[in-house]
Amino acid sequence: MPLDLPPYAELLGLRTEERDGETLWVMPFGERVVGRPGFLHGGAIAGLLEFAALGTVGAALEEGASARPINVSVDFLRGGVEHDTYASALVTRLGNRVANVEAHAWQHDRARPIAAAKMNLMLRRA
Repeated sequence: MPLDLPPYAELLGLRTEERDGETLWVMPFGERVVGRPGFLHGGAIAGLLEFAALGTVGAALEEGASARPINVSVDFLRGGVEHDTYASALVTRLGNRVANVEAHAWQHDRARPIAAAKMNLMLRRA
């Protein structure tokens, strides 16, 4: 997991937490992630999902390899409210040049996600 986050991740206030052997990405609620009053901005949610996917793929790759999004599809399932938001990702396929990843974001209950994403990432191997 990279320790130096890009500026957008820092703007969102993202951090990681380890729970039960899994890395979760956390976005604290605050003014910088508000869309309409009291709700998260969709771009902030999509950013959280993207960083969860990139971080998960990055952890599965060898030293010196990198990943870049080819395409991203986000389904917004319910409004994010004034609460910390969590995300995790699952690599469904890790090929030589492309990775397929699913990511989910939730707040109070993991079984009730607020958004889900499917991504294809281009891999550059060392």
